Amino acid sequence: MLIPEIFRSSYTGEEYRLYHHPSGLDIMIMKLEGFRTVEALFGTKYGSVNNCFRTLDTGDFIRVPDGIAHYLEHKLFENEECGVFELYAATGATANAFTSFDVTAYTFSTSSDYREPLRILLDFVQKPYFTEENVEKERGIIAQEIKMSEDSPSRALFFELLNCLYKEHPIKIDIAGSVESIQEITPELLYKCYDTFYNLNNMALAIAGNIDDETVLAICDECLKPAEDKRLEIRFPDEPAEVARPRSDIKREIGVPMFSLGFKCPPLSGSELQKTSIAAEMMLKLMFGQMSPWHKRVFEQGLINSTFGTEVFSSDVGVFAIILTGESKDPDAVYQSIIEEIEACRSRDIDERLFNAMKKSGYAGEVQKYNIVSECADSMMFGYMLGSNCFDTLEVLSGLTTDDIKRTMELLDPQRSSFCTVSSDIQQNAK
Repeated sequence: MLIPEIFRSSYTGEEYRLYHHPSGLDIMIMKLEGFRTVEALFGTKYGSVNNCFRTLDTGDFIRVPDGIAHYLEHKLFENEECGVFELYAATGATANAFTSFDVTAYTFSTSSDYREPLRILLDFVQKPYFTEENVEKERGIIAQEIKMSEDSPSRALFFELLNCLYKEHPIKIDIAGSVESIQEITPELLYKCYDTFYNLNNMALAIAGNIDDETVLAICDECLKPAEDKRLEIRFPDEPAEVARPRSDIKREIGVPMFSLGFKCPPLSGSELQKTSIAAEMMLKLMFGQMSPWHKRVFEQGLINSTFGTEVFSSDVGVFAIILTGESKDPDAVYQSIIEEIEACRSRDIDERLFNAMKKSGYAGEVQKYNIVSECADSMMFGYMLGSNCFDTLEVLSGLTTDDIKRTMELLDPQRSSFCTVSSDIQQNAK
């Protein structure tokens, strides 16, 4: 009988259990009394940035085409008999999947019996089926998807910013790759990446809702195929501290110019990454959020609109950036205002009242997640992928101080920043 690790929140009393299955898979189960729905994620620590790796089978490091993780996600939904979505539809469950920079996950949600959907999930992810014909068919579909995404000004702006911030790191490459790079993808390469990253020792299952541990574990015993640990190693190029380019202006047919200001920060991992990310999110709300004096002033001046937002863009793959983005008729004026506000905030005390209000709000929002089944499953999975548990955020928030916020402000270094804009030729000529 498997003995679980038990994670319990000292603040909410919620708990979940982590089982180390003999197959190599780690299984997280959160039983939620009184809920009708079940949400599950079957994920692998594999995303678009993992394009250079080695295992016991490969010998030296190998480099694979950009976009192959996303391509692989598409192909796994097709098996020899029929499409996976048809199997789910027969059970009343809905299914989805996503590929990010560092994670790929397959999900289902159901308010009916979860046993058969769970079997389907575990079965199809472990049964790749790639042929010359079906890989070639998918190439055209993904190429169209890439071309359509290139028409998005916001997506173009985001990746332009990443290309300005990072010189070498593959984080700057579009998750789907390019029309050119996907031409290099073959069934053999797909199987190579599948065998490397879809090894159960590199994966996890998170399931939450109206479930019981015994049933989940019995289905896992039935469906999981034991995997040998191939000692996967990922290699990333050395990334310099300075940005690749401080400024870029690109053209698209849009009504109002868009801007994005990014600050390149030293990479972090583990608990330090989590604590700094949470502190940085709080810092951004205090300095530039809707309740901040800066936001009110600049909004009333008409320099920004409701699209303005901030983001902490971080991962344990060697990436940490702070991003401010939005629309403005005068992006350069917004840039100057942000830089001036950073300098002003460094020399004045933090508003304790506003800080405590935002801290309580963040705490309440985090607690509220445990009333949403999908949020519970997501929190377990993403916490696991970062090497933490899903209750750590509450612990960090509760201990957050104004001194932490002050230290985080040092990450906003204009000398390590990039500013990008998107505007149309007409707007440029008018200016």
